[in-house]
Amino acid sequence: MRADAGLRHLARAGAAALDLLLPPSCITCGRAVERNGLLCPECFRRTGFVTAPYCDCCGVPFDARPPARGRLVCARCDAAPSAFARVRAALRYDAGARALILPLKHADRTEIAAALAPMMARAGAELLRETELLAPVPLHRWRLFRRRYNQAALLARAIGRLARRPVLPDALARTRRTASMGAKSAAERQREVENAFAVRPRHAVRIAGRRVLLIDDVMTSGATADACARALLAAGAARVDVLVAARVPDPRA
Repeated sequence: MRADAGLRHLARAGAAALDLLLPPSCITCGRAVERNGLLCPECFRRTGFVTAPYCDCCGVPFDARPPARGRLVCARCDAAPSAFARVRAALRYDAGARALILPLKHADRTEIAAALAPMMARAGAELLRETELLAPVPLHRWRLFRRRYNQAALLARAIGRLARRPVLPDALARTRRTASMGAKSAAERQREVENAFAVRPRHAVRIAGRRVLLIDDVMTSGATADACARALLAAGAARVDVLVAARVPDPRA
């Protein structure tokens, strides 16, 4: 116990010394903040957090008045339920969210994963209480080679540490390369990722019978999450929920 206290003291002293050399700054604009990993008040005010009401299934925020009775389910989920059970998102995918996610994804700002993780953990608290295993959406091996890291895996590890849940960073694999889906419709996205994911055989035993929480950075149409959920369920997962950093609002919801 005395040794542990000494290590904690050294860690605090080291952090204080580092703060003197490199004062903590906002993770998006660089303004001074109390400690590293925080947003400054102005950036925080510009950040669009997802709050109720939202679709209980796909997590899309309701911008108009939601249904008055029963479960809050958007028209798309009511007509064609997805393989995943529930989605929760920390942020609306607006300018504020893009200022966090795009540098994480494309500019080697891997420290942003640790800043997003508490936001995601709060948004997905109910899912995290019930899950038994976290699994990130995978990159294709060539994209992973070029980027050098999978941002979804960084988020999964950070959330796993906060929630004390096991993480299986390579549970899923992309079985083929998929095209960029930025300009594709929802139907085109679904066709593009159909059968593009599979559970790695060596992890099938760990997944069978488990409640899995799939982690990703952004959800747009839900096609990728649906394809991953189908692969996990085919491998024997008991249920698949999804937790993302940001959700693209659907005007039809």
